[in-house]
Amino acid sequence: MFRLLSKESNIFSVPAYIGALFLIFLSLNLLDFKNITLIPTLITFTGISLGYFLFNAIALNQFSHLPLFLYTVFVVAFYDGTINLGLACTFLMSSILLLILTSQNDQLRKSSYMLVGAILAFTFLVFPPSWPMAVFVIFHIIGTSGRIGLNMFRLLFGAILIVLSYFGVMYLIHFTTWDRSYLPFSASFEMLRSYYPLYILIPIALMIIYSLSDHFKHYNEKSPISRYKYTFVLVFSLAQLITIIFYMGYDYEYLLLLALPVSIIISRMLRFLPKYWMQELGLWIVVFCLAAFKIANFAQY
Repeated sequence: MFRLLSKESNIFSVPAYIGALFLIFLSLNLLDFKNITLIPTLITFTGISLGYFLFNAIALNQFSHLPLFLYTVFVVAFYDGTINLGLACTFLMSSILLLILTSQNDQLRKSSYMLVGAILAFTFLVFPPSWPMAVFVIFHIIGTSGRIGLNMFRLLFGAILIVLSYFGVMYLIHFTTWDRSYLPFSASFEMLRSYYPLYILIPIALMIIYSLSDHFKHYNEKSPISRYKYTFVLVFSLAQLITIIFYMGYDYEYLLLLALPVSIIISRMLRFLPKYWMQELGLWIVVFCLAAFKIANFAQY
């Protein structure tokens, strides 16, 4: 199966995966798997669909089917149909941000920071735990921009426009109280009483750790473009991981935020394993762990 998924994907691959994903979402509704609400489901589906196009934009996996397949499996495992509207919007906005920041058109990417700021502000207003995404974008500007001050001003100006519009609307409808959830770390962090079924994902976490250690072990052997793109994925993953650690609790649909970067990291790890049987075994371990997580999560309700 690994050899089949290692083949280069073509122009028809992304629509095919999106079609398969649509059938999966439709099946969840027909089976009454959960009380699925229409608007968050449509927003989540759109965000996930945009994620398929990001693999070609980031171009870290030789345009193979493997990351597309892993991404689909991760989405099916983590999505249970109960995602709230704020998280759904965050998932969509994250995909749009990545499409902008990974654009091959330098002029388009560099002239879009005001739009990026507006997107970040809107996402924060509808889902305050998304604030680490703003930190990710700031680090991205510092690390890649030749005109840091100007681009930071554009980013801030776009955010201010959305925030002032929001406060103006809230004032007009007499919503004048301050919500403490807009302050980072304002929610009390509580340790989970039970890590079941999260510990089923331990083999996948170990694969990620191995992939990171292998990456830094061979860091100097990689091309500058590959190092930059992989660092981009890692910083994005860290931003999403902060949201998950401090705000997830038992809402496991937060793990959808890591579906894209983890698919890239694990697919690269599998591709660079020295033996074919290791690649095949690693792929099936991922599939079975996610299937077991899905079944265990469903059995709890």
